[in-house]
Amino acid sequence: MECTISWQGDARFEARTGSGHDIHMEGAADLGGQNQAPRPMELILAGAGGCTAYDVVLILKRGRHAIVGCSVKLNAERAESDPKVFTRIHYHYTVSGANLKPEIVERAIKLSADKYCSASIMLGKTAEITHDFEIVETVA
Repeated sequence: MECTISWQGDARFEARTGSGHDIHMEGAADLGGQNQAPRPMELILAGAGGCTAYDVVLILKRGRHAIVGCSVKLNAERAESDPKVFTRIHYHYTVSGANLKPEIVERAIKLSADKYCSASIMLGKTAEITHDFEIVETVA
């Protein structure tokens, strides 16, 4: 895996991923940013959310459960001094589908957290990670 970061002036940067995609990011306004792109740490949080959401959907689909939607809202706290690593992250999952059993959804989330989501497991080295979930029932 690779990624190339290029400074675009002021506090703006562009990342070119190894798969050929561009991502723009920017520093905070008090450090020269103009709020035209996400902050790098926001992208780390978004990556963790995407990683775990992908896992949960895949696990439930492979189990032939009738999942039709999944979102994850992450709330994070950071250290007050440098390096300002994440110290706490809470994941709130909203999983939609027909006849989804809470224990099945919880198992998928736990598998992601403990075994599959590399981003969350890596962030767990500095942050206390918690999660909860809700199920939204849909018609089959």
